[in-house]
Amino acid sequence: GETSRIVRLATRDHGVQSAIAKGASRPRSRFGAGLQVLSAGQAHLLLSERHDLHTLTAFDLTNLPVRLTADVGRYATATAAAEVVLRVAPAEPHPEAYDVLLEALQQLEVVPLAELPAVSIRALWRLVGALGFAPALDACARDGRPLPESGDVAFSAPDGGALCTLCARESETTMLPAAAREALGQLSSGVGGLPDLDARHAAAHRRLVARYIRFHMAEGAALPALEFWLGQGWVAA
Repeated sequence: GETSRIVRLATRDHGVQSAIAKGASRPRSRFGAGLQVLSAGQAHLLLSERHDLHTLTAFDLTNLPVRLTADVGRYATATAAAEVVLRVAPAEPHPEAYDVLLEALQQLEVVPLAELPAVSIRALWRLVGALGFAPALDACARDGRPLPESGDVAFSAPDGGALCTLCARESETTMLPAAAREALGQLSSGVGGLPDLDARHAAAHRRLVARYIRFHMAEGAALPALEFWLGQGWVAA
C-alpha cells in the first residue's frame, strides 16, 4: 500500500529478513523515525511460514548512528558494508556476520579520518571472511600448493586469492608486491595494526576488494553502495 514500506533487516538470531511495515509512511506512524538506513534496534516480527516476507509490528530504536552522516566516507563505508550483508547473508542465524557488521558500524563512527581509508577496507574484507569468502593468501587458491611466506605473489579475484607460479600462467592476475601482500593480509585477517596506506595504495586496495566482492558475492547483481564507496571523492585529505 501507499503507506507501507518494505524493510530489510540484518538480525543476529534470524539472519537477513524482509518484512512489511504497514503504515510506516504515515505522518504519525507508530514506527516514528526509527526505520532509517543503518538504524539499530529490536525488531518485533510476525514470521510467516508460507512466505519470505514477514510483518514488522514494531521497531524499538536503540541507536541512530547520526555521526556516520557527518562525513561521506564514513557513510559510504557503512552503507557498502550493510549492502554486502543484506545481499549475501542467509535468512538463518549468522551471528559472526552480524557481529562483524555491528563492530564495523560502531568503529566507523569514531575512527579518526586519517585512519578511515584503511579501516574501511578492513571492514569490507572482514565481512567477506565472516560470510565464508576469505581470500587464500598462504596457499594457491587453485591447487592448494603452499606459497612462500613472503615476497611478491600473483592474485586472482576470480580464483579466490593468491596463485602459485604454475597456476598464475593460466589466469589473469594482479601482481602484489611484498608490501601490498603483507598489507592485504593485515586488512583481510583483521589481526594486528592497520597498514600504512598512502592515497594511491589505498585506492588500489579498494579496487581489489570491490572486484573480489563482485566476483564472489554479487552474483551479477548491482551493488550501488559498493560502487559509490569505490569512488574517489570521499577520501579524506
